[in-house]
Amino acid sequence: MGSCPSWACKGREGGRGVEQNENRPKVFIIDDETVSIDVLSGLLRPLYRVVSAKSGENALARLDTQAPPDLILLDVVMPGLNGYQVCEQLKKNPRTRDIPVIFITSSNSEEDETRGFEVGAVDYITKPYRPGIVLARVKTHIELKRRGDLLERLAVLDGLTSIPNRRRFDQFLEYEWSRSQRHAHPFSLLLMDIDYFKMYNDLYGHAQGDACLRRVAEAIALSMPRAMDLAARYGGEEFACVLPETHENGAQAVAQRILGSVRALKIPHAHSKAGAYVTLSIGVACMIPNPEKQPLDLITRADQALYKAKRGGRDQMSTLGRFPESGET
Repeated sequence: MGSCPSWACKGREGGRGVEQNENRPKVFIIDDETVSIDVLSGLLRPLYRVVSAKSGENALARLDTQAPPDLILLDVVMPGLNGYQVCEQLKKNPRTRDIPVIFITSSNSEEDETRGFEVGAVDYITKPYRPGIVLARVKTHIELKRRGDLLERLAVLDGLTSIPNRRRFDQFLEYEWSRSQRHAHPFSLLLMDIDYFKMYNDLYGHAQGDACLRRVAEAIALSMPRAMDLAARYGGEEFACVLPETHENGAQAVAQRILGSVRALKIPHAHSKAGAYVTLSIGVACMIPNPEKQPLDLITRADQALYKAKRGGRDQMSTLGRFPESGET
């Protein structure tokens, strides 16, 4: 998962060299004119990673599956979807709605500029470009975007464990569910509890309980190396893992890896009935989302599997088997 997507490593569509500094902000140029792309790319590349697409349809397809850029420079007049239509679709998609869009156009009418802001653009630059103005506006909106991203990250992180919180879990689950439904991909969820955690708190105290939660959260997160997955604190001593594009066998493998990672911590738990150390119980659920189902159905399924693991003695993962009527795999 650590490799750079092919479209994100090229200067303009069809190919330039790999960008050298992956930490630089990324600007996505969407324009049907090669000359315009070349001019903007040449201006921006010394400061930013630059990628491009020559149609709105191609750009939307890429943005649906690849890491989002920090800023989009969008031509208004293009064959197929025009810039206004592309921007409207970007703002409807939770994955792309917060990316700032600057329109690039040869039209300087007040009516066109007003429409651009109405569909969600943050700025409007007219051709021919004035290099200083382009650089200044790109810099301003990227800085604003990154400050907003920092605040958003802080808002969706659990204050105790520093992994995503329930709010982020709900957002991520909803978006990935919709994406999996569109592409008919398998979708898995793990729900897990620390076994006998109330007894742990009663015996060792809440400060030690908080330390335990932090160590378990870290072990869970490190057991999920794919960037597309999400580990979150679901509430109290409960955690959840969202695994897009994952069949039941793959989800079970992740669950077993998490169980092993938590056991390896060897956190003493003298009052546990599952063993001498802190352990987890995990419920695994998988289905291919369809219009008749909702994310809550998957959560309910995973919760039922979690209780099955608890009834079975804890320190284990459990599933409920295949669920053909829901598309479970």
